[in-house]
Amino acid sequence: MHQHTFFIAPTEMGTGLTSITLGIIRALDQLGLKVGICKPIARSEQDQQHRAIDLITLASGIKPPKAISLAQAQNMISNGQQDRLMEEVIGMQRKVRKEVDVVIIEGIEPDRSEPFTAKLNVEMAKTLDAEIILVTAPKSRDIAALNEHLNIAKGLFGGDKNPNLLGCIINKINAPNTSYSPLKTSLNIDISDQEVKNTSFSNFESEHFKILGLIPWDATLIAPRTQDIANYLNASILNPQGLEHSRVQRISLCARTVPNMVSDLLPGTLVVTPGDREDILLATAMASHNGVPLSGLLLTSNIAPDEQVMNLVKPSLSKLPILSVTSDTFETASLLSHMPDGVKADDPDRVESIMNHMAAHINGQFLKDRLQLDIKARLSPAAFRYQLVQMAQAANKRIVLPEGEEPRTIQAAVICQERGIAQCILLGKKDIIEQQATSLGVTLPKGLTILEPDHIRNQYIEPMVEVRKHKHLSAPMAEAQLEDTVVLGTMMLALDEVDGLVSGAIHTTANTIRPALQLIKTAPNAKLVSSIFFMLLPEQVMVYGDCAVNPDPSADELADIALQSAHSAKAFGIEPKVAMISYSTGTSGSGSDVEKVRSACELAHTKQPDLILDGPLQYDAATTASVAASKAPNSKVAGQANVLIFPDLNTGNTTYKAVQRSANVVSIGPMLQGLAKPVNDLSRGALVEDIIYTIALTAIQATQK
Repeated sequence: MHQHTFFIAPTEMGTGLTSITLGIIRALDQLGLKVGICKPIARSEQDQQHRAIDLITLASGIKPPKAISLAQAQNMISNGQQDRLMEEVIGMQRKVRKEVDVVIIEGIEPDRSEPFTAKLNVEMAKTLDAEIILVTAPKSRDIAALNEHLNIAKGLFGGDKNPNLLGCIINKINAPNTSYSPLKTSLNIDISDQEVKNTSFSNFESEHFKILGLIPWDATLIAPRTQDIANYLNASILNPQGLEHSRVQRISLCARTVPNMVSDLLPGTLVVTPGDREDILLATAMASHNGVPLSGLLLTSNIAPDEQVMNLVKPSLSKLPILSVTSDTFETASLLSHMPDGVKADDPDRVESIMNHMAAHINGQFLKDRLQLDIKARLSPAAFRYQLVQMAQAANKRIVLPEGEEPRTIQAAVICQERGIAQCILLGKKDIIEQQATSLGVTLPKGLTILEPDHIRNQYIEPMVEVRKHKHLSAPMAEAQLEDTVVLGTMMLALDEVDGLVSGAIHTTANTIRPALQLIKTAPNAKLVSSIFFMLLPEQVMVYGDCAVNPDPSADELADIALQSAHSAKAFGIEPKVAMISYSTGTSGSGSDVEKVRSACELAHTKQPDLILDGPLQYDAATTASVAASKAPNSKVAGQANVLIFPDLNTGNTTYKAVQRSANVVSIGPMLQGLAKPVNDLSRGALVEDIIYTIALTAIQATQK
């Protein structure tokens, strides 16, 4: 395999270099390429393990070698040891490239006070024979000035005469000028993708130099957590609720009267006020009570609010982060205006948003084509999620959401509708849903359907009586059961008015599955309903089943779960290699539990002889090549299993949660299998993103029925 190295060269300070690196990682990862990263030289001594290194490690799952400090590099050059320095750079690249398809080398940001830094980038790129991608940002320049700036940077690397100079990525398009503070009142500076494409950046291109990415400014990507504000100001925490998850999108410095500041009480606002402004405190409490997701309340001047007033508003502020600082409001505002806006590795949600934003605007396919690698496709977590969205968009299915008034469900439905993942139908009162949307700061798109249960319930009474007549269900009983929106949504699915159902954010698994079993029933070839989780491990996506439904399946049922899970894996682009998990591998152990797994394995082979399946296998023998070599050397599955079938719910659920939490692995599911029509359950702690991907899964399942 021919190795490739891309060298990412910033044209100056402040181009968002590491954010671009993260975006390239995600863009290539989505295309199934395994990426290794190296930052050979860091600006300062402490930067040898600095923020960029941590972010690169988080994004790629591979920790880069320890960087050489800029001072150390300068010292080596001064002492005539430039060749030795480049040998060390080569060594780092060789170390990283051993198990990857492509290596990305992050250059060093040039500084006018240290002109040799630009030459260092040129020398590193030349030494590594790397293909060079410039990273720049317009800042306050117009198109002509930016073109001139870019031509100077191109000239350093040999210009159009250098075949390794591929092109550039232009970041922070339409960003505010350099005096902008990320925490001033307004963050909303919008630019559409079409506006970006219509700008005259195409004039920068030549036959051999391409625009590889145009990244519009998105102010939400610099929104810190309230926890970050607290850490930066060394604030006292009066109420920690929501501290780690709230995002500060704007700041309201409340020196004005309530009528003049109430318009600032918007989603994501951090209210900054002296502790003795009871009027501001009351207004903030009312906004919070009305469901406006403020990001926090920051009390200045070391003044504690009046105890009686605090007791009055305490219930309304119970879920709002409250901080206190000793500095006055003016000093606090000054400190906040100088707060660094760089993302940190301990903020994975923000890192994920940045990676997705950057990747969406980078031409990853051009880079992959440039690689001309003959490699086996790897279904990485990013590639799997990308594939899910693509398949769901192609399916264009109608998905009913019975928990239509629930905030996370509303947000997920809006995103799915806007991205074309599914045609979502919310069951709930329209005025409540609209009020929730306003409080959340989201706009309900035109295509999003809202159905009020009270207006449609009667039309499902007679059909439900017909479906359940063998159970002697009467019309009044059906009407009472249809008060439950999950039952109502399930009847819509039973009558083919929708293609799938997603529920569980505020209902139990039983509440979701029971109506489906009663009204939809199992698929003709299924003995039971089971579940799988898609486990997004750093190296690949794996399927775990059954971790949510069947407490103690028989051997016959376990075989059915294995076949269902293999079928589901294949449907989602995973070529199944199924391991039947036990505490024993092969013939090394005995006992009823092992025999059940062994029998299930034989039954599954009988039913589907061409399926690559083996068992019983211990977890390590199934997943780790070195263990498999000694424990099951002749197995076609051991060491490379991607579908793991657990013998019972106790084992499956415990394993999935242990892997998820201890390895910080994202899991998607549970996805239900074996029903005649797709119904999927959510965890009650599901995040908006979890709901989005479950809707996507359901839409894809609907194409397979």
